[in-house]
Amino acid sequence: MSELTLEERGDLIVNACLEQTSASPYQVFKSVARQDFVRMHGPEHHVLDGAALLTAYRNAGGNVDLSAALAELMARGLQMPGAMCGRWGVCGATASVGAALSILEGTGPLSGDDSWGSHMQYTSRALEGLSRIGGPRCCKRDAYVSLQTAVDYVRDRFGVRLQTDDIRCGFYPQNAQCLGEKCPFFPAAGSDAQ
Repeated sequence: MSELTLEERGDLIVNACLEQTSASPYQVFKSVARQDFVRMHGPEHHVLDGAALLTAYRNAGGNVDLSAALAELMARGLQMPGAMCGRWGVCGATASVGAALSILEGTGPLSGDDSWGSHMQYTSRALEGLSRIGGPRCCKRDAYVSLQTAVDYVRDRFGVRLQTDDIRCGFYPQNAQCLGEKCPFFPAAGSDAQ
């Protein structure tokens, strides 16, 4: 595939999410991430990761105008620079899912309800999970941790039960920096990667 702009990748991600029917954010993520317009690492994950959550939320019965929510998420995700994890100390995957949560609740910088702090609690839990694993970067691993943390959050906060999966990474052969067995999603010997 010829080199696409980040905006073109974002549009393709949004369109692919609109076609997904799974209530599992992992399955939505993996289905879209396998497409040739999603690189192993890259700022397109700042759109994809939150989009996977929004899509699974809608598919699980959550009340959201998915087209509008994905358009807003794309606008926010495209503002996040690449390499945030190493340069800013915050992962774009977690920030993307945090943006999705703020879209679901209509939270903004002046919100006085508990959603503002609640989303901060989510991101702090997800970032804590990432910090325990350590680097170097892996956009797929960071997406899995961010989504895994969000599944419980969405159930507790919104009463929407997203499908869960036993996550086994199938992307590791394309990742020159893969942590291998140090990664909680690396397939165990003899298991099938998803």
